[in-house]
Amino acid sequence: MNATRIRAALLAGVRALGLSVASVAVSCVLFSLTLLSLVLVGIGVGVFTTPVVLGWVRAWADHRRRLAGAWSDVRIDVPYRALPADIRSGVTGQVERTSLMLKDPATWRDLQWLFVDLSAGAVTALVPGLTLWYWLYGLVIAAGLWREFERSGGEWYLFVPVHSQFTGILALALGLALLALGLRYNTTLLQAHFRLAKCFLAPTKEASLALRVAKLTETRHDALDTSAAELRRIERDLHDGAQARLVAMGMNLGTIEALIEKDPAKAKKLIAVARASSAEALTELRDLVRGIHPPVLAERGLGDAVRALALRLPIETEVTVDLPGRSEAPVESAAYFAVSEVLTNAVKHSGADRIWVDLHHAGTGRDGVIRVSVTDNGHGGARIGAGSGLSGVERRLGTFDGVLAVSSPAGGPTMVTMEIPCASC
Repeated sequence: MNATRIRAALLAGVRALGLSVASVAVSCVLFSLTLLSLVLVGIGVGVFTTPVVLGWVRAWADHRRRLAGAWSDVRIDVPYRALPADIRSGVTGQVERTSLMLKDPATWRDLQWLFVDLSAGAVTALVPGLTLWYWLYGLVIAAGLWREFERSGGEWYLFVPVHSQFTGILALALGLALLALGLRYNTTLLQAHFRLAKCFLAPTKEASLALRVAKLTETRHDALDTSAAELRRIERDLHDGAQARLVAMGMNLGTIEALIEKDPAKAKKLIAVARASSAEALTELRDLVRGIHPPVLAERGLGDAVRALALRLPIETEVTVDLPGRSEAPVESAAYFAVSEVLTNAVKHSGADRIWVDLHHAGTGRDGVIRVSVTDNGHGGARIGAGSGLSGVERRLGTFDGVLAVSSPAGGPTMVTMEIPCASC
């Protein structure tokens, strides 16, 4: 057994001991408070206390979800129904908030989990810790504590009755066997604790489907709003740019037609002006087309399009691409503009002098995804929030059932990770 595995087993044991204590203490308190608050609903007091207590329960459950992913790679999705905007902002009363939270099936599953966590959950978390430390008790017994047990009529070390030196040595041997098992299986045992929690904290199939439908409905509206805004932008750019230049060029051509025989020199100057206007109009049209769907993206694919995008940045940018092939055009377009927005944010706000872009395909078949990470060495502090560019990226990816994750501690670095499902890539 190598040193890395031993360290992982020891760390799992320490974490498991902490979880066992927290499971009994915090879950027991929250379970009791929830029951008390629900009883008080009947006399009106619970209408004010229940949302607060359930908020604590959800925060505790979310904390366990994060630990499951960070400590054992057990992903537990959040199942809660989104509250309406007026409820979240506090415009409506406590009765509506309490009613909506109690109607959410995830609330009752959280309550079941609290009970399981303070009982079976505490036991499953305690086992990995005992395997690492219980052998010390066996060592003390074998070292002489067995004599005290002999005087008092004997003691049990698990299933070994201790009443002599021999049985004390048996207790130590059993403790060492538990230690060996712990060093080998502690990470698996800790994972079992989180899988037990997942049975209650993860959304059911029906809830997952409902959340997915709600999410897709929301992103569909966002996509429609974005498309309408994009059409208005295109119309405005055409009206203020290329169209104005083409109108001016038409007027110049009319003047040229009138002057070509009377004043050829002036007509020649106007022809030069018209030629320059046509070139500028063509450039603006090309820029407009590039903003809709870059030609390099259509002709050479996502990888080369991102490389071309990086070349135009004022910051040194390193791009790594590992894509086995092309994906659907809408997916490539969404990924391209998402990367473009993230890079623009990094250039404007990060204060970085270097950016790294990693673009690759992960998974197989229907589980395949395009995964993009954009990292900069700036001052950090990037957040997904109302009005930020990252919120727009999140909405764009949500249309394709994609996800966005941001890691940006104060002082940097900032890493923005995007994933878009892509079965055909």
